[in-house]
Amino acid sequence: MTTAALSDKAFGNIRRLLRNPFIALAVLLIYIAIVVLTLISLDRRSTIFPLLSTLAFPPLVLSPFATLALPINRRLKGVIVVVLLLVVLPVLGLYDGSYLELAIQICIFAGLALGLNIVVGFAGLLDLGYIAFFAVGAYLWAMFTSPVQTYLKINNFVVPGSYLYLFMIIGVVVAAVGGILLGLPVLRLRGDYLAIVTLGFGEMIRILAQNSDSVGNPPINFTNGSQGLDGVGRPPIPQFLRDFVTTVERLLNLDITNAQPLTQQLLFYFIAIAVIVIIILIARRLEDSPIGRAWTAIREDEVAALAMGVPLVRMKLTAFAMGASFAGAIGVLYAAKQTFVSPESFSLIQSISILAMVIVGGIGSIQGVLLGACVVTLLNLQVLKNLSLQINAWRNADAVLPQAVIVIIAVIVAILLLRVAWRNIRPLITRSQIVGSSPVNIVIAVVVTLLALGIVGVALGGGDFHIRDWPTQLEPAKYERFVFGILLIIMMIYRPAGLMPEGRRRLELQASKVEKQAGGEA
Repeated sequence: MTTAALSDKAFGNIRRLLRNPFIALAVLLIYIAIVVLTLISLDRRSTIFPLLSTLAFPPLVLSPFATLALPINRRLKGVIVVVLLLVVLPVLGLYDGSYLELAIQICIFAGLALGLNIVVGFAGLLDLGYIAFFAVGAYLWAMFTSPVQTYLKINNFVVPGSYLYLFMIIGVVVAAVGGILLGLPVLRLRGDYLAIVTLGFGEMIRILAQNSDSVGNPPINFTNGSQGLDGVGRPPIPQFLRDFVTTVERLLNLDITNAQPLTQQLLFYFIAIAVIVIIILIARRLEDSPIGRAWTAIREDEVAALAMGVPLVRMKLTAFAMGASFAGAIGVLYAAKQTFVSPESFSLIQSISILAMVIVGGIGSIQGVLLGACVVTLLNLQVLKNLSLQINAWRNADAVLPQAVIVIIAVIVAILLLRVAWRNIRPLITRSQIVGSSPVNIVIAVVVTLLALGIVGVALGGGDFHIRDWPTQLEPAKYERFVFGILLIIMMIYRPAGLMPEGRRRLELQASKVEKQAGGEA
């Protein structure tokens, strides 16, 4: 029996065990307990803290998705997810505020990805300027609360931080109007033309913010230009949240020296969770509503949708407005949390990053988009940065990587590469598929095989490796865009529908796969 067959059999046995609700629940609780205890026991003074944190925190963030996937009672799933989000993560954040900060960032990007999913996933309208609506919400709050001497500050239009919740609603309305204004000139455009126009709209908003520090004659400052707006207002901390932090500190015998900023972060975390829940509920209702079915019809075939009586103009404008409104609310929250807003925060690359979250998770799938936002944000803000911190920690400690370890790693990489080569060369030695083989497969197999042999040869020919010799140009944090590109390529090859594809999309891919297999057999 081959290695692949043995692994398939092992995974099959594990799946059968996890179909038992009691076993699945026990495994889940043990899994969560191990991850939480590991995170609590980590010491920041340890040399390998960045590595251990990277290995332990992502499993905790992804545990709600594992909970929803297990065959246990629906109400029990809800209780576990609520406890994870509203108890476990906040308490863990009191142990280490960086985890709370990362959770807030995940919520912010998840909200943006859910909004873009309305436009791209539900209605099929490719929008590369989505970050513009995020900027509208952020600047809306920043201009009315920043102490910078802008037109609003000079004329005493500044509001206190307690107005945050009202401005989140105003941000929804203003961003929705912006979405309609964007939608009007692009109603007749599709595909690449639509993407180009929306890209231009996003850049236009960014440039407008950058150059609105000297409008008119005499010049009037609205956005403070490229210098940005600092000192943006934050909402007051409610007393019950202060009592919560004090109670947890006493019960767990913690020594919290920075209680004020931690409590403030905790407030933003709960606000972000509430916003995400509201967005999910609205998106669910829209998906199952006549509006959602009209968007699906437009996404699949505009001509057929128009022939069936779907009002294209109204439905497209509704999609742009709904997606933009979510970004507006998240933008207000982002500005309050960061206390600084500048045009550089709303570049094209941010729109592409949000689109990457939607693609990785699964276009049109609400749960998939949430997973994609978690994966991409963790990869960007924790995994790559912590790997760079770990390399620097080892460099400072003058750590040495033994040759035996290097050889083992090289052999593992070589085995993975050889499996890729085998998959490409296999049709050539299988009689039933020799006719349909391609010369490209031969080239790929030869190149990958030579690469695998070269890696093993270099590992065997070298000696111990001193981490201090690791080039600073190869630190992982500097290659975020490169890693995103590789991630998207891998997704397009192995999971074109995303990690958690939409039901319709999954069925379409399965049907296409069956048709290809039938054509090959014929």
